[in-house]
Amino acid sequence: MSQLTITRRDAATGPVLEIVGDLDYASAPDLRQALDTLTLTDGHLLVLDLNSLEYCDSSGLSALLAARNLATEHGARIALAAVPADTARILSLTGLDQVFPMHPDASSFRATA
Repeated sequence: MSQLTITRRDAATGPVLEIVGDLDYASAPDLRQALDTLTLTDGHLLVLDLNSLEYCDSSGLSALLAARNLATEHGARIALAAVPADTARILSLTGLDQVFPMHPDASSFRATA
């Protein structure tokens, strides 16, 4: 099990959260807490960079849905970037691949100065 770390950066489109490690029952509250610190406004795009996500269980999926709900509540959009194959398979099996727009990588969401 890898400890979850969440790093935030701001891009021109809105906040980007880089999620590294295991997103599971024990760590999903950490993502929810990170989401609580975000200021989203109408037109923002919240990007969850999953390039280094090692594991995601049902609690992790629930936390991803909480991120989507938060974005929607504030008139923002959400996208997943660099989704690992195992997680992409889970998203597909659960139909969540139809809920989350996915990008091949997060490089297009550059940090702002």
